[in-house]
Amino acid sequence: MTPDISQNPGAEPASALSNARKVPDISKIIDKIGPLLGLFFVVGLFTALRPTTFPTIDNAQLILLQTAVVAMAALGMTLIIVSGGIDLSVGSNIALCTVSIALLLAKGVSPLLAILGGVVTGMVCGLLIGLLITRLKLSPFIATLGMWGAVRGIAKGMANEQTVVAPETWLNSLLNTLPDNQKWMIFPAGVWMTLLFALFVVLMLRFTRFGRHIFAVGSNEQTARLCGVSVDTTKLAIYVLAGAFAGLAGLLQFSFLTLGDPTTATGMELDIIAAVVIGGASLSGGQGSILGTLIGALIMTCVANGCTKMELANWVQQIVTGGIIVAAVTLDRFRHKAT
Repeated sequence: MTPDISQNPGAEPASALSNARKVPDISKIIDKIGPLLGLFFVVGLFTALRPTTFPTIDNAQLILLQTAVVAMAALGMTLIIVSGGIDLSVGSNIALCTVSIALLLAKGVSPLLAILGGVVTGMVCGLLIGLLITRLKLSPFIATLGMWGAVRGIAKGMANEQTVVAPETWLNSLLNTLPDNQKWMIFPAGVWMTLLFALFVVLMLRFTRFGRHIFAVGSNEQTARLCGVSVDTTKLAIYVLAGAFAGLAGLLQFSFLTLGDPTTATGMELDIIAAVVIGGASLSGGQGSILGTLIGALIMTCVANGCTKMELANWVQQIVTGGIIVAAVTLDRFRHKAT
Protein backbone atom coordinates (compact mmCIF):
# COMPACT_ATOMS: atom_id res chain seq x y z
CA MET A 1 0.00 0.00 0.00
CA THR A 2 1.57 3.29 -1.09
CA PRO A 3 1.63 6.21 1.33
CA ASP A 4 -0.95 8.93 0.71
CA ILE A 5 1.00 12.16 0.52
CA SER A 6 -2.10 14.16 -0.42
CA GLN A 7 -2.78 14.60 3.27
CA ASN A 8 0.54 16.48 3.55
CA PRO A 9 1.15 18.44 0.33
CA GLY A 10 4.46 19.80 1.62
CA ALA A 11 5.94 16.35 2.04
CA GLU A 12 8.40 14.97 -0.51
CA PRO A 13 9.63 11.43 -0.96
CA ALA A 14 13.02 10.83 0.63
CA SER A 15 14.40 9.61 -2.69
CA ALA A 16 13.54 12.93 -4.36
CA LEU A 17 15.32 14.86 -1.61
CA SER A 18 18.40 12.69 -1.86
CA ASN A 19 18.47 13.09 -5.65
CA ALA A 20 18.16 16.87 -5.31
CA ARG A 21 21.15 16.91 -3.01
CA LYS A 22 23.16 14.99 -5.58
CA VAL A 23 22.43 17.47 -8.38
CA PRO A 24 25.50 19.73 -8.73
CA ASP A 25 25.10 23.50 -8.58
CA ILE A 26 25.89 24.42 -12.18
CA SER A 27 26.28 28.12 -11.40
CA LYS A 28 28.97 27.42 -8.81
CA ILE A 29 30.82 25.13 -11.20
CA ILE A 30 30.73 27.81 -13.91
CA ASP A 31 31.96 30.41 -11.42
CA LYS A 32 35.00 28.27 -10.66
CA ILE A 33 35.98 27.03 -14.10
CA GLY A 34 34.43 29.76 -16.26
CA PRO A 35 37.57 31.98 -16.40
CA LEU A 36 39.73 28.97 -17.26
CA LEU A 37 37.35 27.94 -20.04
CA GLY A 38 37.45 31.51 -21.31
CA LEU A 39 41.25 31.42 -21.42
CA PHE A 40 41.22 28.13 -23.35
CA PHE A 41 38.71 29.59 -25.80
CA VAL A 42 40.75 32.76 -26.45
CA VAL A 43 44.01 30.82 -26.87
CA GLY A 44 42.33 28.29 -29.14
CA LEU A 45 40.69 31.01 -31.23
CA PHE A 46 43.88 32.95 -31.94
CA THR A 47 45.84 29.73 -32.43
CA ALA A 48 43.40 28.76 -35.17
CA LEU A 49 43.45 32.24 -36.73
CA ARG A 50 47.22 32.75 -36.54
CA PRO A 51 48.78 29.27 -36.24
CA THR A 52 52.29 30.38 -37.23
CA THR A 53 52.69 33.49 -35.05
CA PHE A 54 50.48 33.16 -31.96
CA PRO A 55 51.27 29.70 -30.45
CA THR A 56 55.04 30.15 -30.25
CA ILE A 57 57.40 30.04 -27.27
CA ASP A 58 58.64 33.58 -27.91
CA ASN A 59 55.09 34.92 -28.08
CA ALA A 60 54.10 33.04 -24.92
CA GLN A 61 57.01 34.68 -23.09
CA LEU A 62 55.94 38.08 -24.40
CA ILE A 63 52.38 37.47 -23.17
CA LEU A 64 53.68 36.60 -19.69
CA LEU A 65 55.78 39.78 -19.57
CA GLN A 66 52.84 41.93 -20.64
CA THR A 67 50.51 40.17 -18.20
CA ALA A 68 52.78 40.83 -15.21
CA VAL A 69 52.04 44.57 -15.14
CA VAL A 70 48.26 44.18 -15.43
CA ALA A 71 48.19 41.28 -12.97
CA MET A 72 50.20 43.13 -10.32
CA ALA A 73 47.84 46.10 -10.38
CA ALA A 74 44.85 43.75 -10.56
CA LEU A 75 45.82 42.23 -7.20
CA GLY A 76 45.03 45.55 -5.56
CA MET A 77 41.96 46.06 -7.74
CA THR A 78 40.64 42.68 -6.58
CA LEU A 79 40.71 43.87 -2.97
CA ILE A 80 38.90 47.07 -3.95
CA ILE A 81 36.18 45.37 -6.01
CA VAL A 82 35.63 42.62 -3.43
CA SER A 83 35.04 45.38 -0.86
CA GLY A 84 32.43 46.95 -3.14
CA GLY A 85 34.61 49.77 -4.50
CA ILE A 86 36.28 50.74 -7.77
CA ASP A 87 39.45 52.59 -8.78
CA LEU A 88 39.52 54.42 -12.11
CA SER A 89 42.84 56.13 -11.33
CA VAL A 90 45.07 53.06 -11.26
CA GLY A 91 46.47 53.67 -14.76
CA SER A 92 47.43 57.24 -13.85
CA ASN A 93 48.94 55.99 -10.60
CA ILE A 94 51.11 53.50 -12.50
CA ALA A 95 52.34 56.28 -14.79
CA LEU A 96 53.18 58.52 -11.82
CA CYS A 97 55.12 55.70 -10.17
CA THR A 98 57.18 55.03 -13.32
CA VAL A 99 58.06 58.73 -13.49
CA SER A 100 58.95 58.80 -9.79
CA ILE A 101 61.27 55.79 -10.13
CA ALA A 102 62.94 57.22 -13.23
CA LEU A 103 63.48 60.63 -11.60
CA LEU A 104 64.99 59.07 -8.48
CA LEU A 105 67.36 56.92 -10.53
CA ALA A 106 68.33 59.95 -12.63
CA LYS A 107 69.30 61.77 -9.43
CA GLY A 108 71.65 58.95 -8.45
CA VAL A 109 69.43 57.24 -5.89
CA SER A 110 70.03 53.50 -5.42
CA PRO A 111 67.60 51.12 -7.18
CA LEU A 112 66.17 49.83 -3.88
CA LEU A 113 65.39 53.35 -2.68
CA ALA A 114 63.90 54.14 -6.08
CA ILE A 115 61.60 51.12 -5.71
CA LEU A 116 60.62 52.32 -2.24
CA GLY A 117 59.93 55.78 -3.63
CA GLY A 118 57.69 54.38 -6.35
CA VAL A 119 55.72 52.18 -3.95
CA VAL A 120 55.30 55.01 -1.43
CA THR A 121 54.08 57.26 -4.25
CA GLY A 122 51.41 54.71 -5.10
CA MET A 123 50.44 54.33 -1.44
CA VAL A 124 50.06 58.10 -1.02
CA CYS A 125 47.68 58.17 -3.99
CA GLY A 126 45.74 55.29 -2.44
CA LEU A 127 45.65 57.10 0.90
CA LEU A 128 44.21 60.24 -0.70
CA ILE A 129 41.52 58.19 -2.44
CA GLY A 130 40.70 56.40 0.81
CA LEU A 131 40.36 59.70 2.66
CA LEU A 132 38.07 61.12 -0.02
CA ILE A 133 35.84 58.07 0.33
CA THR A 134 35.86 57.62 4.11
CA ARG A 135 36.11 61.23 5.31
CA LEU A 136 34.35 63.26 2.62
CA LYS A 137 31.97 60.36 1.89
CA LEU A 138 32.47 60.59 -1.87
CA SER A 139 31.51 57.56 -3.91
CA PRO A 140 34.50 55.51 -5.12
CA PHE A 141 33.55 56.30 -8.71
CA ILE A 142 33.64 60.08 -8.22
CA ALA A 143 36.73 60.05 -5.97
CA THR A 144 38.81 57.93 -8.33
CA LEU A 145 37.53 59.71 -11.44
CA GLY A 146 38.83 62.97 -9.99
CA MET A 147 42.13 61.37 -9.00
CA TRP A 148 42.41 59.86 -12.49
CA GLY A 149 42.88 63.32 -14.00
CA ALA A 150 44.80 64.85 -11.10
CA VAL A 151 47.39 62.09 -10.82
CA ARG A 152 47.96 62.00 -14.58
CA GLY A 153 48.51 65.76 -14.51
CA ILE A 154 51.00 65.45 -11.63
CA ALA A 155 52.92 62.80 -13.57
CA LYS A 156 53.13 65.06 -16.62
CA GLY A 157 54.19 68.01 -14.49
CA MET A 158 56.92 66.06 -12.70
CA ALA A 159 58.26 64.80 -16.04
CA ASN A 160 57.94 68.22 -17.67
CA GLU A 161 55.62 66.55 -20.21
CA GLN A 162 58.35 64.35 -21.64
CA THR A 163 59.83 60.93 -21.01
CA VAL A 164 62.37 60.64 -18.22
CA VAL A 165 65.54 58.76 -19.16
CA ALA A 166 67.17 56.93 -16.26
CA PRO A 167 70.60 55.25 -16.02
CA GLU A 168 70.59 51.52 -16.64
CA THR A 169 70.39 49.36 -13.50
CA TRP A 170 69.30 45.85 -12.63
CA LEU A 171 65.71 47.15 -12.55
CA ASN A 172 65.77 47.19 -16.35
CA SER A 173 66.12 43.39 -16.43
CA LEU A 174 63.09 42.49 -14.29
CA LEU A 175 60.96 41.87 -17.37
CA ASN A 176 63.68 41.05 -19.87
CA THR A 177 63.71 37.78 -21.77
CA LEU A 178 65.96 35.38 -19.89
CA PRO A 179 69.48 34.88 -21.30
CA ASP A 180 70.78 31.34 -21.83
CA ASN A 181 72.61 31.23 -18.47
CA GLN A 182 69.35 32.03 -16.59
CA LYS A 183 66.94 29.68 -18.36
CA TRP A 184 66.69 27.68 -15.13
CA MET A 185 64.47 30.47 -13.73
CA ILE A 186 61.81 29.58 -16.37
CA PHE A 187 60.18 33.03 -15.97
CA PRO A 188 61.78 36.49 -15.64
CA ALA A 189 62.10 37.91 -12.12
CA GLY A 190 59.15 40.27 -12.63
CA VAL A 191 56.80 37.38 -13.35
CA TRP A 192 57.98 35.52 -10.24
CA MET A 193 57.51 38.70 -8.23
CA THR A 194 53.89 38.95 -9.41
CA LEU A 195 53.23 35.30 -8.50
CA LEU A 196 54.76 35.72 -5.02
CA PHE A 197 52.64 38.78 -4.28
CA ALA A 198 49.59 36.92 -5.59
CA LEU A 199 50.32 34.12 -3.09
CA PHE A 200 50.66 36.74 -0.35
CA VAL A 201 47.22 38.18 -1.14
CA VAL A 202 45.66 34.71 -1.28
CA LEU A 203 46.99 33.89 2.20
CA MET A 204 45.93 37.30 3.51
CA LEU A 205 42.36 36.93 2.24
CA ARG A 206 41.99 33.39 3.51
CA PHE A 207 43.74 33.39 6.88
CA THR A 208 43.70 36.93 8.30
CA ARG A 209 41.05 38.99 10.03
CA PHE A 210 41.69 41.82 7.58
CA GLY A 211 40.90 39.47 4.69
CA ARG A 212 37.62 38.41 6.28
CA HIS A 213 36.75 42.06 6.89
CA ILE A 214 37.26 42.84 3.18
CA PHE A 215 34.67 40.24 2.18
CA ALA A 216 32.34 41.32 5.00
CA VAL A 217 32.40 44.98 3.92
CA GLY A 218 31.73 44.01 0.31
CA SER A 219 28.92 41.59 1.16
CA ASN A 220 26.96 43.95 3.41
CA GLU A 221 28.52 47.09 4.80
CA GLN A 222 25.83 47.72 7.41
CA THR A 223 25.95 44.17 8.72
CA ALA A 224 29.74 44.33 8.89
CA ARG A 225 29.52 47.52 10.93
CA LEU A 226 27.01 45.93 13.31
CA CYS A 227 29.40 42.98 13.74
CA GLY A 228 32.14 45.31 14.95
CA VAL A 229 34.09 45.79 11.72
CA SER A 230 35.66 49.23 11.38
CA VAL A 231 34.40 49.82 7.84
CA ASP A 232 36.17 53.14 7.22
CA THR A 233 39.51 51.84 8.51
CA THR A 234 39.17 48.72 6.37
CA LYS A 235 38.40 50.76 3.26
CA LEU A 236 41.31 53.11 3.92
CA ALA A 237 43.70 50.18 4.34
CA ILE A 238 42.40 48.56 1.15
CA TYR A 239 43.08 51.63 -0.99
CA VAL A 240 46.53 52.16 0.54
CA LEU A 241 47.43 48.52 -0.13
CA ALA A 242 46.05 48.77 -3.67
CA GLY A 243 48.21 51.87 -4.12
CA ALA A 244 51.26 49.82 -3.13
CA PHE A 245 50.40 47.26 -5.81
CA ALA A 246 50.01 50.10 -8.32
CA GLY A 247 53.51 51.21 -7.31
CA LEU A 248 54.86 47.70 -7.93
CA ALA A 249 53.05 47.63 -11.27
CA GLY A 250 54.73 50.96 -12.02
CA LEU A 251 58.08 49.33 -11.26
CA LEU A 252 57.36 46.52 -13.73
CA GLN A 253 56.15 49.00 -16.32
CA PHE A 254 59.35 51.01 -15.88
CA SER A 255 61.37 47.82 -16.34
CA PHE A 256 59.41 47.00 -19.49
CA LEU A 257 59.84 50.50 -20.98
CA THR A 258 63.27 51.25 -19.37
CA LEU A 259 62.17 54.88 -18.87
CA GLY A 260 59.58 56.98 -17.08
CA ASP A 261 56.66 57.90 -19.31
CA PRO A 262 53.86 60.12 -17.92
CA THR A 263 51.52 58.98 -20.70
CA THR A 264 52.02 55.25 -20.19
CA ALA A 265 49.22 52.98 -18.92
CA THR A 266 46.57 55.19 -20.53
CA GLY A 267 43.44 53.05 -20.61
CA MET A 268 45.12 50.26 -18.64
CA GLU A 269 42.58 50.75 -15.86
CA LEU A 270 40.00 49.13 -18.16
CA ASP A 271 42.20 46.07 -18.68
CA ILE A 272 42.81 45.83 -14.93
CA ILE A 273 39.14 46.12 -13.99
CA ALA A 274 38.18 43.71 -16.77
CA ALA A 275 40.74 41.17 -15.55
CA VAL A 276 39.18 41.18 -12.08
CA VAL A 277 35.59 40.96 -13.33
CA ILE A 278 36.37 38.28 -15.92
CA GLY A 279 38.09 36.37 -13.12
CA GLY A 280 34.78 36.04 -11.31
CA ALA A 281 34.71 39.06 -9.01
CA SER A 282 31.39 40.82 -8.61
CA LEU A 283 31.12 44.59 -9.04
CA SER A 284 28.51 44.42 -6.29
CA GLY A 285 31.22 43.30 -3.87
CA GLY A 286 31.70 40.32 -1.61
CA GLN A 287 33.00 37.93 -4.26
CA GLY A 288 36.32 37.44 -6.04
CA SER A 289 39.47 35.34 -6.17
CA ILE A 290 43.13 35.96 -6.93
CA LEU A 291 43.43 32.90 -9.18
CA GLY A 292 40.50 34.15 -11.21
CA THR A 293 42.10 37.58 -11.44
CA LEU A 294 45.38 36.13 -12.75
CA ILE A 295 43.48 34.13 -15.37
CA GLY A 296 41.48 37.24 -16.28
CA ALA A 297 44.70 39.21 -16.75
CA LEU A 298 46.02 36.47 -19.03
CA ILE A 299 42.81 36.58 -21.06
CA MET A 300 43.04 40.35 -21.56
CA THR A 301 46.70 40.13 -22.60
CA CYS A 302 46.02 37.24 -24.98
CA VAL A 303 43.20 39.22 -26.59
CA ALA A 304 45.43 42.28 -27.07
CA ASN A 305 48.31 40.15 -28.33
CA GLY A 306 46.08 38.17 -30.67
CA CYS A 307 44.54 41.33 -32.12
CA THR A 308 48.06 42.64 -32.76
CA LYS A 309 49.05 39.40 -34.48
CA MET A 310 45.99 39.79 -36.69
CA GLU A 311 47.11 43.35 -37.46
CA LEU A 312 43.85 44.84 -36.25
CA ALA A 313 43.73 48.59 -35.73
CA ASN A 314 44.00 49.93 -32.19
CA TRP A 315 40.42 51.17 -32.25
CA VAL A 316 39.23 47.65 -33.03
CA GLN A 317 41.13 46.34 -30.00
CA GLN A 318 39.44 48.98 -27.84
CA ILE A 319 36.02 47.89 -29.11
CA VAL A 320 36.87 44.27 -28.31
CA THR A 321 38.03 45.24 -24.80
CA GLY A 322 34.85 47.21 -24.20
CA GLY A 323 32.74 44.33 -25.42
CA ILE A 324 34.50 41.91 -23.08
CA ILE A 325 33.86 44.21 -20.11
CA VAL A 326 30.15 44.58 -20.98
CA ALA A 327 29.81 40.81 -21.43
CA ALA A 328 31.54 40.09 -18.10
CA VAL A 329 29.37 42.57 -16.19
CA THR A 330 26.21 41.24 -17.87
CA LEU A 331 27.09 37.69 -16.86
CA ASP A 332 27.71 38.92 -13.33
CA ARG A 333 24.23 40.48 -13.22
CA PHE A 334 22.58 37.30 -14.48
CA ARG A 335 24.54 35.27 -11.95
CA HIS A 336 23.26 37.43 -9.09
CA LYS A 337 19.67 37.27 -10.34
CA ALA A 338 19.92 33.49 -10.41
CA THR A 339 21.04 33.42 -6.78
